[in-house]
Amino acid sequence: MSDTDITRLLALARDGEPAHLGTVFEALYPELRRLANSRMYGNESTFTPTVLVHELFLRISQGSPLSLADRNHFFAASAKAMRWIMVEHARQRAADKRGGGQVMVALDDQIPDAPPALTSVLMLDQGLEALEAISPQRRQVVEMRYFGGMEFSEIANVLGVSERTVYREWERARAFLQAMLDEDDGGS
Repeated sequence: MSDTDITRLLALARDGEPAHLGTVFEALYPELRRLANSRMYGNESTFTPTVLVHELFLRISQGSPLSLADRNHFFAASAKAMRWIMVEHARQRAADKRGGGQVMVALDDQIPDAPPALTSVLMLDQGLEALEAISPQRRQVVEMRYFGGMEFSEIANVLGVSERTVYREWERARAFLQAMLDEDDGGS
């Protein structure tokens, strides 16, 4: 399906025909699944790329229609939603690992650590929240590039800035996030 067809279907969905959003998802499903697969952490049997994409569809298709202008805007919104879903899942799993609010009585001196997959998703989310306070545009660039797999030119088109600006923001955001992660590793 061409980008023009996707844009037309998104316009129809925005104008009160939500069934067309399902057609967009169907057309872009392989690409969404590939992106989800590349962003999944660990080998959790309960949370697969397929589950992530299906949860994404449920969240985007429920409620009031989104104002999605074109394919790039669709992937930008999908990237943000994927981030929220992954963070929510990681928080839930981390809470479950700690007893989900239950009092745990340990019979040994070992304190189980959270799996690295959960920790990295939550640390990335904390980094993105800190980045939001400094530069919302940098946070958007990271979401679209990392979670949405978008190219610099596509991000520039969505944000209405030059490709060079997107690249600079990406480099600054990466440096900030790396420094945050290094600081967290050093403080442990």
